[in-house]
This record gives sequence, structure tokens and C-alpha cells, in this order.
Amino acid sequence: MQRTAVAQDAPAVPVFAEWLDGFRGDVLARGIRPEIVEQAFAGLDEPLALPLERDRAQAEVTETIEQYIARRVNATAVRRGRAMMQQHRRLLGRVERTYGVPAPVLAAIWGLESNYGRFSGVQPTIPVLATLAWDPRRADFFRQELFGALDILNRGDIELEQMRGSWAGAMGQPQFMPSSYLAWAVDFDGDGRRDIWKSPADIFASIGNYLKEHGWQDGRRWGREVALPRGKELGVPARESGCRAMRSMTAPVPLEQWRDLGVKLVGGAALPQADFPASLASGTRRHFLVYENYDVLLSYNCAHAYALSVALLSDRLGP
Repeated sequence: MQRTAVAQDAPAVPVFAEWLDGFRGDVLARGIRPEIVEQAFAGLDEPLALPLERDRAQAEVTETIEQYIARRVNATAVRRGRAMMQQHRRLLGRVERTYGVPAPVLAAIWGLESNYGRFSGVQPTIPVLATLAWDPRRADFFRQELFGALDILNRGDIELEQMRGSWAGAMGQPQFMPSSYLAWAVDFDGDGRRDIWKSPADIFASIGNYLKEHGWQDGRRWGREVALPRGKELGVPARESGCRAMRSMTAPVPLEQWRDLGVKLVGGAALPQADFPASLASGTRRHFLVYENYDVLLSYNCAHAYALSVALLSDRLGP
């Protein structure tokens, strides 16, 4: 018997003002000071349009991986990155020694996230997160991030008017979500505040701490660009877990197996002799054998276009 599909009713969307009143009570019950709550939500009468529009459109792909990389890893980005690394060389050196993350990797993430400190977002974080927490689409996730943002204000790390970032609530020059800030931001300059908005020391150290705590291995590469044999099935299975970008990669297998399959470095050189495993990550035209440190870059932003841009830019910023 053929069944007729019945459309399910969409979840009811509460009136924003009523939802916000209920949320205020939950925040106060968590110990956030009343004056912080009052200040944070003053004048917030309706949801913002921009976060809702961007959140619904973000799945649309408008660039290939190669186009994304070309826009972000170019002569201008490299020239500015090298100049900024020179300006902050002593500080970057201290952070590198503390966390074991190379200075070019720190600078590459800083460059992609904020154009080397030029831009870190102008959207007011509390109204953005309140809008996305009210919207049923991903309410649970953004509700927790909104709690986190209010906790940051409650701790005094940043003033409300300075708490600005992206349309999705990512904050400061490293573009940390509030939960990431609370877990991994660092007061490296010792002034009692974890200032990822203006303090270069806190910005670099917070990026370094994040990568270290997510498994960055000191002294290891992220990977290498490779050429695949033409017309040959490699037969290496895909990963079965992780974020979407991770599941689009192959399972990690030893470099010796990739050599036996005919994979070589771009230019024809043989793969290096090494005993650690590598996974294949591919764009539309370019292919890369990547190691565990590449997974760490994906933990920062789970998109191959982003992680490869960071990786390739860091190579060009290095010695």
C-alpha cells in the first residue's frame, strides 16, 4: 500500500520579547549579575535580520576550493603577513616556544580570520547570539553560546560595547565562539583580561593554545601537495567519522602505501620516507596528502578551503 507523505508542522516560533523575558530568568539563575543582564539586553526589542539571512544561506557554495585559496593565498597576503610577522617576531617566538605551534601557522590563521588585525567583525555579539538562540533552527547550540557570552561579560574580560564579531557570534581577531573563548583564550600579557580583540599577545597565544589543546604536534608538517596517478583507482576507503570535511577524506594509511599506489609529490619527486600515516584531501584540481596537524586545522574551521588556505599560507610565510 502506498503511503502519502504528510508534511510536518514547523516548530512554533515564540514571540521574541516573550522568549527573551524567559531567557533573562534562566541567565539570572546561573549567577550572572543583574546589572550585566540589564545592560546586555537593553534596547533589544526584536531579532536581527542579518544573522538569520546568513545562517540560512551559508550552505550555498559559491567558490571552488581553488578559487577560495587563490583569493586568500596571494602575493598581497604573503607580503603583508611577512611584514606583520617581522613586526611581532619576538612575541610570536615566545608563543611558538610556549605552545609548540610554528609562528607562520599562528600568523596564517590570524591573517585569514582578521586580515592581520585589520578586521574582526562589527556585529554586536549579544544581539546576534540572542537572535540565533531564539530562532528554532539551531537554538540549543546558540543558547549555550549566548550563556557563554554573558559569562564573559560577567567576568569583566571585555566591555559590552567592545564585544563585537561576526554574524554568527564569533569574536575578536581569532574569531572564537564564546565557548571556545572560555575554554582556550589566554591572558598572555598578564593584565588580568583575556583580550582577543586588541592584545596581540592574547590573540596569538589563544590561537596557539587552541591548536595545542586540539592535538598539534610540534615539529610535524601539515601535509604536502601531491600528484595522483592517472586513470588508477586508489582503493583507499573514506573516513567514517568526524565533520563533513573529514568524512570527505580517505582513511589515514602509511606513506609507503601511497608510494606503492603511485602517488608522488607535485613535480614528480617521490614521497618522503616516513612512518606516519596520511590521508588524501582533494579539491577539484589539486590533491594533498595530509597528516594529523591538518586535522587540527579542520578543528578550527571544518572546511578544506579554509584549512588548506591556512596551511598553504603558512608555508609561504615560513623561512
